[in-house]
Amino acid sequence: MIDGPVSTAASSPPSSGPLTRAGVAVGFAVLCVSYMINAMDRQVFYPLLPEIRAEFGFSLEQGGLLATGFTLGIALAGLPAGYLMDRLARKTIVLVSIVIYSLGTLAIPLAAGFADMSVYRLVSGVGEGMQATALYAVVGAYFFHRRAVAAGVVGVAFGAGVFLGPLIGNGIAGAWGDWRGPFYVFAAAGLVIALAIAGTVSRTMTEAVTGANASAGGYDHVPASPFNRNTLGIGIACAVSGLVFYGFLGLYPTFLREELGLGAGQAALAVSFSGFGAMMALPAGWLGDRVDQRKLLAAGFVGTSLTAALTYQYATSAPAQYVLAFLMGAFASGILFTNCTTAMQRAVRPRHVGRGSGLFMLTYYVAAAFSGLLFARLVDGLGWGGAGLWQLTVLPLLGLAGLTLVDTSRMVVPRRASAG
Repeated sequence: MIDGPVSTAASSPPSSGPLTRAGVAVGFAVLCVSYMINAMDRQVFYPLLPEIRAEFGFSLEQGGLLATGFTLGIALAGLPAGYLMDRLARKTIVLVSIVIYSLGTLAIPLAAGFADMSVYRLVSGVGEGMQATALYAVVGAYFFHRRAVAAGVVGVAFGAGVFLGPLIGNGIAGAWGDWRGPFYVFAAAGLVIALAIAGTVSRTMTEAVTGANASAGGYDHVPASPFNRNTLGIGIACAVSGLVFYGFLGLYPTFLREELGLGAGQAALAVSFSGFGAMMALPAGWLGDRVDQRKLLAAGFVGTSLTAALTYQYATSAPAQYVLAFLMGAFASGILFTNCTTAMQRAVRPRHVGRGSGLFMLTYYVAAAFSGLLFARLVDGLGWGGAGLWQLTVLPLLGLAGLTLVDTSRMVVPRRASAG
């Protein structure tokens, strides 16, 4: 059983008593499903981008910015949301955030052009960022001593959404004969899951407080300020991860269709395989609670770099791309995303867990927001192979430099990992 919190927030309603194992399981499952829908909502845009570009006449750069620019909204929401969640009810913020991104998704098919579609994508990103920040704060607080493996379970839910989103979205678009249909469906799904959270997830879980009963000085080895050398080093790793993974996701279907000549269904399936790879977040999270996360993150960066080299320099067949997309999801999402977010939380004191989540969202998603535009410009100047080389193969090595700043002796490291 994953460890629960030390205590619950004083703001929890009087009726919120200790949770049973069944209550924890149901609440956590509903939250994970909500994040799966969040991921599906994000992923549906990528495989439909060629049709959207064709209808509106968007350039590759405009398409790249639309594909990944929504993550700027995620980044902008992250730090304020993290600050608020150290003070306000996380459950309320989760519910409001889902409504925001669902309305943004609903507006996308109503767009008249690039400007307003960009705004709708940004609104979706704000809602998705608020939800993700709140969700990881809940996980980091309630499952304090096993937060990496709990985050891994959330990562599996995200991977399932990445896997299912393109397939379901492509199927709905084919059935409707229009790219707009999937956006209506996913917007409705978001509103439904918000109602489910309101009715099934207890505030005893969402408002948990960690470290409240710890002995005096129990966390004195961790810097008092959430802005410290460790958060700087991990922040560099987060930024590199965001540039790489979203640079890959944003235009990968376009690369497959326009450069390799694969069909729409094959491109959607390849993107889905990256989601299948992202489900490796569970074993990656399990390892993150047991080994030095610096070494695990370093392995993720090296694996991502090697996978990208094969993807853009050598592999031309659909089966080869399916395998490589799986590996990219496993390394860039399963290992890097899962362990970047938990490492950032461990770099701050427990009472700042919301702030740690916000710092992760800020550093990861600001970089991700411009990753598609950067990749498109590299494609224009260097071709697909050159863009894949510099942004996805060489850049991950910069993440290793950020890890050299990290001192795990000044982090909240699990007992199993501290000996390493």
